Amino acid sequence: MVSFKRLSEADHDLVTGAVGRAEASSDGEIVTIVARRSDSYHDAGLHWAVAAMLLTVSLVAAFPKWFEHVVLTLLGSWEHELADWKFLTALLCLLIVKLLAVRYLLAIMPLRMMLTPKSTKARRVRRRAITLFRAAVEARTRAKTGVLIYLSLDEHRSEIVADAAINDKVAPEVWGDAMAALIAEVRAGHPGKGMALAVEQVGVVLAQHFPRSADDRNELPDRLIEL
Repeated sequence: MVSFKRLSEADHDLVTGAVGRAEASSDGEIVTIVARRSDSYHDAGLHWAVAAMLLTVSLVAAFPKWFEHVVLTLLGSWEHELADWKFLTALLCLLIVKLLAVRYLLAIMPLRMMLTPKSTKARRVRRRAITLFRAAVEARTRAKTGVLIYLSLDEHRSEIVADAAINDKVAPEVWGDAMAALIAEVRAGHPGKGMALAVEQVGVVLAQHFPRSADDRNELPDRLIEL
């Protein structure tokens, strides 16, 4: 998986130029946002920690004598049987160690991202994109022709969210080619180029349905926003 720190100034210029050219042929307004990631996924780490605890309980339940033998060996006890309170105390200590170990291990972000289900990442990216769209794009143009192209780098996922007037004329699957071009370039290590290609393809769609009118004006920023 290719990792990125921040997009270069050349990337910013490339995307800003693509937005300007795309908007020159339509009444549409394109906003581009790139984020490091869309969520911290702390809950994913917690879920794995709980799963590790449940697995431990299951193993102890399946092999209680083995666990008892291990505890007696660690305690250096001459006893042949472990008192119930000692057995349960040892189990509790083991569960706490498991919980803390997995939680601290998954504090390593690349590992946490790797173990987070793809479906979870897809939902979080979509939710973040919609939140940003509502804050920065929705109903902020006179004709309600705003489009957000959102890229979340760590998840290698993108979303295109469009305003009301665009959704009335353009089916969501029409953006598929733009998203495919974007993700392909991101995986190749060229997020700026990917965003520019997506902008170009979104611009083609907007020009078909919303050709530029004589009184059109630039209502939203053309620059790439990096969060």
